[in-house]
Amino acid sequence: MPSKPKNIVILISGSGSNMAAIVRAAQQQGWQQQFGAGMAAVISNRPDAAGLQLAQSLGVPTQVLSHQAFDSREAFDAALMQLIDGYQPALVVLAGFMRILTPGFVHHYAGRLINIHPSMLPAFSGLNTHQRAIDAGCQQAGATVHQVTAELDHGPILAKAVVPVLPGDTAEVLAERVLAQEHILYPQAVRVWLQSQP
Repeated sequence: MPSKPKNIVILISGSGSNMAAIVRAAQQQGWQQQFGAGMAAVISNRPDAAGLQLAQSLGVPTQVLSHQAFDSREAFDAALMQLIDGYQPALVVLAGFMRILTPGFVHHYAGRLINIHPSMLPAFSGLNTHQRAIDAGCQQAGATVHQVTAELDHGPILAKAVVPVLPGDTAEVLAERVLAQEHILYPQAVRVWLQSQP
């Protein structure tokens, strides 16, 4: 059993489906026993995020820190860092957290902050990834798990999943197919990260 617990904090803004996939994988695969890794908290910047109830139903503590209560991005990120650091996280996981994080926040968690992006990075960073892939005539789309750096969607790549773009796909249909792969890829990537830690 590792001597120091590897606390994981997950940040969400919406439904929390990727968060739930990670929590379920941790529970089913015994990450606590294998790696000393526990789900310390799920934190949302939106009080109405459906993922909060989902996390609670999975037995994970939740916190809300509304970005609307702060007059600047820097002030929100500073308060968020204070909240996260209370859990002494080994890893901070962005799972549909719809905020651009400040360089100071990213630097604070350098090497222990990861995100999943719904494209085959470096292609289609940013938003509207599925429509852009269709418009470009791509035969493949996918998802990428990467470390977060100050440059949006450009950190070191940890894992990828490839999803075919089929004739007649809409952005919504493609998004559903990619999301299904995200739910497999993200827990695998977190597990590999935990295995790599001393």
